[in-house]
Amino acid sequence: MPRRTSRTALDRLRTPGRLTGFLKTASICVLIAGLLSPLAQTASAAEAAAANDYCGGQCSDILPPGENGNATLAQVLLNQAFGTQPDHAEDQLGPYANLAKGYSALTNSTINTFFNDASFGVPSDQVASTLSPAGRTDVTIVRDKKTGVPHITGTTRYGTEFGAGYAAAQDRLWLMDVFRHVGRGQLTAFAGGAASNQGLEQQFWRNAPYSEADLQAQIDNAVANNGTRGQQALADANAYLAGINSYIDASDSGRYFPGEYVLTGHKDSVTNAGTIDHFKITDLVALASVIGSLFGSGGGGEVNNAISLMAAQERYGVTKGTEVWESFRERNDPEAVLTVHNGESFPYATKPANAQGEALPDAGSVSTEPLVYDPTGSGADQSASAASATATANALTSAKRGMSNALVVSGKYTASGHPVAVFGPQTGYFAPQLLMLQEIQGPGISARGASFAGLSMYVELGRGQDYSWSATTSGQDIIDTYAVELCQDDYHYLYHGICTAMEKIEQKNSWAPTTADGTAAGSYTMRVWRTKYGPVEYRATVGGKKVAYTTLRSSYMHEADSIIGFQMLNDPDYVKSPQTFQSAVQHINYTFNWFYADSTHTAYYNSGNNPVRASGVDAEFPVWAQAAYEWKNWNPTTNTADYTPASAHPNSIDQDYYISWNNKQALDYATASWGDGSVHRGNLLEDRVKKLVAAGGVTRASLVKAMADASLADLRAEDVLPDLLKVINSSTVTDSTAAAAVSKLQAWLTAGGKRTETSAGSKKYADADAIRILDAWWPLLAQGIFEPGLGTGLYTALQANLPVDESPSAAHGPTGAHAGSSFQYGWWSYVDKDVRAVLGESVRGPLADKYCGGGSLSACRDILISTLKTAAGKTAAQVYPGDDLCSAGDQWCADSIVQRTLGGIKHYNISWQNRPTFQQVVEFTSHR
Repeated sequence: MPRRTSRTALDRLRTPGRLTGFLKTASICVLIAGLLSPLAQTASAAEAAAANDYCGGQCSDILPPGENGNATLAQVLLNQAFGTQPDHAEDQLGPYANLAKGYSALTNSTINTFFNDASFGVPSDQVASTLSPAGRTDVTIVRDKKTGVPHITGTTRYGTEFGAGYAAAQDRLWLMDVFRHVGRGQLTAFAGGAASNQGLEQQFWRNAPYSEADLQAQIDNAVANNGTRGQQALADANAYLAGINSYIDASDSGRYFPGEYVLTGHKDSVTNAGTIDHFKITDLVALASVIGSLFGSGGGGEVNNAISLMAAQERYGVTKGTEVWESFRERNDPEAVLTVHNGESFPYATKPANAQGEALPDAGSVSTEPLVYDPTGSGADQSASAASATATANALTSAKRGMSNALVVSGKYTASGHPVAVFGPQTGYFAPQLLMLQEIQGPGISARGASFAGLSMYVELGRGQDYSWSATTSGQDIIDTYAVELCQDDYHYLYHGICTAMEKIEQKNSWAPTTADGTAAGSYTMRVWRTKYGPVEYRATVGGKKVAYTTLRSSYMHEADSIIGFQMLNDPDYVKSPQTFQSAVQHINYTFNWFYADSTHTAYYNSGNNPVRASGVDAEFPVWAQAAYEWKNWNPTTNTADYTPASAHPNSIDQDYYISWNNKQALDYATASWGDGSVHRGNLLEDRVKKLVAAGGVTRASLVKAMADASLADLRAEDVLPDLLKVINSSTVTDSTAAAAVSKLQAWLTAGGKRTETSAGSKKYADADAIRILDAWWPLLAQGIFEPGLGTGLYTALQANLPVDESPSAAHGPTGAHAGSSFQYGWWSYVDKDVRAVLGESVRGPLADKYCGGGSLSACRDILISTLKTAAGKTAAQVYPGDDLCSAGDQWCADSIVQRTLGGIKHYNISWQNRPTFQQVVEFTSHR
């Protein structure tokens, strides 16, 4: 294991006074030697009272790699030179990773081998340190020995929130600074011009191009519209900011601030010159806009939908083409796995009988609105262009990588009679992690769990005194695309018949090489043109008229509103039941599925401000920017409208069980992303939990096992491969290459179809050849099945709506490769439905045509065998070409999870798992 440096020693080390110029490898050892003068720190024993904890020691959580996300320059250098880890920077990574091979023998008593004890308080013999931040007498921060998690206890509300801010800065100051600059579109100027930094700031600023006045207005509106709770939220935020800024001042004067500030040129290591800017309240809105855009903003993609619909109509004619397109869209597929599975219907964004106001582009007229202007230096090179293209695609797609899963079982089916839940958000993997753990106890606040760094004035996902909650991304459509007709020139448009100027919003960034980022100097200007209907994203013509396509999001200009819901979730006097839980999360305007468990009840609610659309508007396609097609009672000044009532959102109390892995919520409730069909990764949970519930006696251990087993499953192997092999084996396989491949695939399937190591730490997959074959085969078989019938144009257009594959080794999603989350989007349902149809099996909600072999079983078999032979002939190096971390052909490494560095500390990669980043295991034993 990597060596560790104690937080209580190195965390207080001064930034070196003798570092000049750029770091040289040969000088690192000498430099470190001069930094290691130990500083004493007194830790007084403190133990928080846990009389308000009703979990009975049965609440657990985990958040890799570790709680400590700050590192002094000394710690960064030790890590870079020797792999030494700061204390508590990596101590949750091993237990998290070990579940992949350890879950099969799991019992209730061994859960905390792989998770942390999430009980309230810290036993006196487990107290590592006690701090009264800034000498305050109304708050203490106690950290435990095992994980270093801050347990914040305040006697006043202000002191409690001051402590939360101080603890956040202790653990995540550099990360918080990075992401406030991402939200403001200023990352490259702050952290360097690396292509990845360019892409990151462009992706988020395109959809949330806020001025300082915009950010402040969102705070003012949230406070004004929420009465005493709004005023309390403002007071909490100000106290939280005071705590952050107090730590900034203390660490600056003491010279133990994060070393990245030196490495990026913001602080001088000799004189300590330079500043770490204080946080201000608008920074919190900038941070919230990033998190909301990444995980809680379903919708968009209407222009891509229009392009693929037109391609289908060109291929087949209008009537048949529309039928084909709708069958691939799977708006309300009868075979889709549902979270609310009791048959209750919640119609939303359904297909109108007679669509009104559609503004489909003229063929070939669509162009993406540029974001970057006047690039120079490394802002104009090939890497920059590639990063910009990826950022644009991620910003405009409806296929948001929301991730996260939940398994919740009613007490009626558990061994104890109490509900059991295993749930958490799948937010990617970073170093330091985007989330941080904390416990907050103070007037009106009592919770432990995870919060996004810089927004941790409340616990956002976690547990209260006698209840727990979590969320998954839901993806229902709260974003619409409007075609604004241009007038006068390209920067004026018609608003209610009046020629109106667009608003130009710009962010100019420039950068130079630093020790941390040696990217050559460069610059560019990001420019967004805003209309009353939102930012311009595309240009086109509609019926020969020049238009700009804009995107209007219901949470646009409302990034701060959700703070009220989180405040309620932390308030033990508010959340006392499933009903009050549902009432709390109704105040969250982002698109999430929320889950709840206490000692007696379970509950579910789908949140988000779902706009009430004009009659006849089809949410799938762009519509004209005219009063008749606007959201009901829409006010462009405040971007408010009428929203569907709470009862119209999918919701439930005490269903036998709930599962969610970003699947369809309920009957007739449409999501913006494609792929809610017969095969979805939600099936991996559904099949396992349904079986457990049928048997009864569910325990925490058995539910964790179900989650962990699903986390290693290859969805294609488990749910589609059996039918593919059924087609191939419909006649004897005489080709030796194909027969060998079939034998390997069948053996893997018999073994469970999982991507798992031969033994813990082997870094080699069992059934490696079969996995390689399927990874190579899937894109080939999808193309072989569908392209001949659809034609290249339509086949390509549909891939812009839904990618064909999302294997663990693919570079997909907001974090790129090595991100863990897999099998969220792909053509598994299309292949499944088509192959079953060709086999003559019953298919509910079939595709409009039979594609594999034109519907002929023998011709379909020929296609599958031909593509299988090609796949079997591909070497591991061809299937897994390698990257900066992995050599070509290293299958395990290609799949492996990497904590993507956002600072100076690096961590080892771990074997692939498809599971939440932060995860809770809960079973409450009693209730207030």
